[in-house]
Amino acid sequence: MKYKISLFLLLTAVLFSCQNQDKKRRAENAKEAKKKEAIFNNINKGWTFIDEPINEISESQINSWTEWREFMKEIGDKPRKTIGAFQKKSATISKKAIALENTIPTEFNQPAIKSRISVLITKIKMLDLFIHLNKIPDDKVVFLVQEINKELISLERQMDKIVERAKIPKEEGEEDFLRMLDTTRAIPNTVAPPQIDQKVPKLE
Repeated sequence: MKYKISLFLLLTAVLFSCQNQDKKRRAENAKEAKKKEAIFNNINKGWTFIDEPINEISESQINSWTEWREFMKEIGDKPRKTIGAFQKKSATISKKAIALENTIPTEFNQPAIKSRISVLITKIKMLDLFIHLNKIPDDKVVFLVQEINKELISLERQMDKIVERAKIPKEEGEEDFLRMLDTTRAIPNTVAPPQIDQKVPKLE
């Protein structure tokens, strides 16, 4: 009889313990789901890229730059519903950004443009890295979106400066002067140095 009572008490304790564990697990899952929802909402709210040229000059000049057009289209297409969608979008944006580096049109193929594109790519790669972490730092993701927007504005303004500068008529002879300053076009010095007679005069 005592054996049956002990067994009953043991089973009751085990059952009660299992119920407590199950209840605790459900509470933890609910807490985790709520946390993930908060992260998603924050990223969803802050994921707003500048996807339009800032003025007509930029727009007219980049129409022929296919990779730039595709990149701008990609950042303008906002993902929906899940963190997974944002992760996928981030990876695609990163690939499109990297493609810009080797396809810069001739008129924009200058150090000022190259350096800005390089910074833009770095920040987009950071965004892609953070959003793929197990514990997503949503505040950093939102901050990087803002930073990328700043880089886009800086890049387009630099494009505008280049276009405006190209419109200014050059003074007479300026083209020749600029050509003379270009060391890559300089005529190499082919005149041979004078020969020195190595013969030592004999003493009589």
